[in-house]
Amino acid sequence: MQATRGAPVAGEETEVPPRRTTSVLLVAAAVLVCDVVSKVLVVATITPGDVVRLVGHYLELTNTRNSGAAFSVGTGATVLFTAVAVVVVTVILRTAKRLRSIGWAICLGLLLGGALGNLTDRLFRSPGPFRGEVVDWIQIPHWPVFNLADSSIVIGGCIAVLLSTRGIELDGGSS
Repeated sequence: MQATRGAPVAGEETEVPPRRTTSVLLVAAAVLVCDVVSKVLVVATITPGDVVRLVGHYLELTNTRNSGAAFSVGTGATVLFTAVAVVVVTVILRTAKRLRSIGWAICLGLLLGGALGNLTDRLFRSPGPFRGEVVDWIQIPHWPVFNLADSSIVIGGCIAVLLSTRGIELDGGSS
């Protein structure tokens, strides 16, 4: 007999959840592909400075470049943000190897995909490697322009807070 909830009964084995590395990588790949494709389409179809109104002033598309972090903070520190993104990617990949919680897998996949999306811009867009500017293109009222990678990072961060406050551990257990 196997325990399904609570502490295991003496003499019973508990089932260990499977590792979730593949889930992290699949979520990250989906985010990265969507981010890169959306940026390629925006760069190809919207002239910088133009605005395409989708829902009045509530949702607009534009083509802007950001050499800084979120909200254009630190525009002179592109190399630093590139290095930070590389560290974040490395930490997530190392953590993914021991991950057993599907919630944390989705969370880290969103964070990884978002970090890789913006890192791709910093590595391959002008003005050059490690100094490239991130393409931002989604505009909503009273908010800075952002992209799908940024959205993924914010959603992943919100999920991390939710999982942490609920006491859900990386291994799937509760604290």
